[in-house]
Amino acid sequence: MTALKNDRFLRALLKQPVDVTPVWMMRQAGRYLPEYRASRAKAGDFMSLCMNPEFACEVTLQPLDRYPQLDAAILFSDILTIPDAMGQGLYFETGEGPRFKKVVSTLADIEALPIPDPHKDLGYVMDAVSTIRRELNGRVPLIGFSGSPWTLATYMVEGGSSKDYRKTKTMLYDNPQALHLLLDKLAQTVTSYLNGQIMAGAQAVQIFDSWGGSLSAAAYQEFSLAYMKKIVSGLIREHEGRKVPVILFTKGGGLWLESIADAGADALGLDWTCDIGSARDRVGSKVALQGNMDPTVLYAKPEVIRTEVGRILASYGKGSGHVFNLGHGITPEVNPEHAGAFLRAVHELSAQYHE
Repeated sequence: MTALKNDRFLRALLKQPVDVTPVWMMRQAGRYLPEYRASRAKAGDFMSLCMNPEFACEVTLQPLDRYPQLDAAILFSDILTIPDAMGQGLYFETGEGPRFKKVVSTLADIEALPIPDPHKDLGYVMDAVSTIRRELNGRVPLIGFSGSPWTLATYMVEGGSSKDYRKTKTMLYDNPQALHLLLDKLAQTVTSYLNGQIMAGAQAVQIFDSWGGSLSAAAYQEFSLAYMKKIVSGLIREHEGRKVPVILFTKGGGLWLESIADAGADALGLDWTCDIGSARDRVGSKVALQGNMDPTVLYAKPEVIRTEVGRILASYGKGSGHVFNLGHGITPEVNPEHAGAFLRAVHELSAQYHE
């Protein structure tokens, strides 16, 4: 494999010295970019984009071509490829988001779910990873990812997106045996799926626990964090002669940072509701931190964006162990010029913290 020309993202995740704070954006390949919208129109629909390795590679590289400041690429895919591979029948309704033809609502439904083979049932994702890695040619590291078991389970039980996770939480309290079985199957699947991505060329992996913050403190420990710990313990942590860092990101998880820091990952993702300096004080040197600007700041003027970047960098303070990111994904209405101003500001303003 080609040597990395820019490895500051991987170095920061391992708390090694860097020249500037590395930066990437969740959903950096997405609808805010006109080139992405053109590729999606060419592909026909979202899933055709995900399931074609050449298209997935094309859109993964688009933000890197536009923004030379990006320090990582992230695989273009979707967290719901796993439930789809388990036979749920994923489809997208215009304006409605993801939907499933089948839902799981009973223990029998869950017992019948297969555990997919990442190479056979999700081979198109592995092909996309290897294609992207080849085309990157060492420019920056490639991030692989998956949804967390809890987050995936909410879609499978609800049949799509939900505001209150009523069906999933009812199962949690009324039929915990069934939910635990589902989460265990998902943990096994996510582990093999991420290991498949690592073997195909992903150089770091992130677990998106998008809806973990909807749980009570006790339920989060039992039904979300416990299964992420299980995944982390089963991941390949060294490949191609270097460490493969693992990032855990629970949106709304700021109350539980100490517990998440004990889960065995190398870094924690923070949403924008946490102060990153306080988070650093709480977790100490145990993990690196990723985040955490409010994505809506990107609607503001470039000088305002720059001020907010400076504030977050100052809050984290001197030293490595910080990967700058948004506190959640960039939104479709953002002006691409504003995203560029954000990325430039991170590199320009962060050098002083790495002397």
